[in-house]
Amino acid sequence: MIHSLFLINSSGDIFLEKHWKSVVSRSVCDYFFEAQERATEAENVPPVIPTPHHYLLSVYRHKIFFVAVIQTEVPPLFVIEFLHRVVDTFQDYFGVCSEPMIKDNVVVVYEVLEEMLDNGFPLATESNILKELIKPPTILRTVVNTITGSTNVGNQLPTGQLSVVPWRRTGVKYTNNEAYFDVIEEIDAIIDKSGSTITAEIQGVIDACVKLTGMPDLTLSFMNPRLLDDVSFHPCVRFKRWESERILSFIPPDGNFRLLSYHVSAQNLVAIPVYVKHNISFRDSSSLGRFEITVGPKQTMGKTIEGVIILSQMPRGVLNMSLTPSQGTHTFDPVTKMLSWDVGKINPQKLPSLKGTMSLQAGASKPDENPTINLQFKIQQLAISGKETEGQGTEEVSSRSHRSTGQPG
Repeated sequence: MIHSLFLINSSGDIFLEKHWKSVVSRSVCDYFFEAQERATEAENVPPVIPTPHHYLLSVYRHKIFFVAVIQTEVPPLFVIEFLHRVVDTFQDYFGVCSEPMIKDNVVVVYEVLEEMLDNGFPLATESNILKELIKPPTILRTVVNTITGSTNVGNQLPTGQLSVVPWRRTGVKYTNNEAYFDVIEEIDAIIDKSGSTITAEIQGVIDACVKLTGMPDLTLSFMNPRLLDDVSFHPCVRFKRWESERILSFIPPDGNFRLLSYHVSAQNLVAIPVYVKHNISFRDSSSLGRFEITVGPKQTMGKTIEGVIILSQMPRGVLNMSLTPSQGTHTFDPVTKMLSWDVGKINPQKLPSLKGTMSLQAGASKPDENPTINLQFKIQQLAISGKETEGQGTEEVSSRSHRSTGQPG
């Protein structure tokens, strides 16, 4: 299925390539480079690029393009999902997926890729199995391998590879049994000047860290599962029970994994936890404009809003901005016309504000529309969708946190 894999940095340099069947020349990436030049941003490169003899399927993560080369038509989402699994595996092995880290561990990278694909078809993609096949790199193991000439490849085939539960390794033992679940939600909303919500939807995931002895069997239920739409599960989840009872029943992998991802549509009532008041005006007979913006909490259930960042793309006619923030730091790029304000944590007793003036270019006409405002924030231990969970299992299960991030514009 997959003939070759090319790793390309943002500068357009191929710094790693892996071939499973026949060797494909690097010249096939010229079609990708042409699409990259036509795209205004890296994220806008088409994920599927047809060529006379191949198809190029790519994902862009951590400022790296992962480009797969195939010769026959296959479901593109299948290949794209595999590429995402490759990135997640690198991040799990090395702590961070970056060009320098991949170059420093190039031997382990080739060993992992060789196990993940067999003659171009996915074989072992679970982190638990891969770590038994290929030991993660450590300083001590690297020194020993250098002296003895050995490799990180294990001597025995993992028993989990041949079982009905291939995602969990056998013989797991812990002194303290615990399981943590993080509910992470991202709001995508559009709010008008009066504060009314035009549209809003939520993308959420549940990440788990399970450290339980033996072969635990867990169940996780929701107080209002009807809110969840377009749900995607980890292979460990028993899908038939979810269909009939709306209960998650699963034997979890050992360690960190993503249990499920879901979507809450705009048809459901989404309460935006923050509000933004702004006064942006341009004078007809003057080259100056007024800029004032204030952000505050709204329906946060007493939780603190932190990590607040405000981004605003100003009109082309704005030459410069002279602003004074009540807290945090701000920058304005006169080339890209991008205003960035790093607010930090919101104190309800003293709301943060950014005030000042804008200078327009000489002879520039008054902008027809005010700029949009993009707001990013984090709220720990709060699920915006109102989803609550209950867990049961053969071992003690703990709920760690609910974290929400938002990007209303």
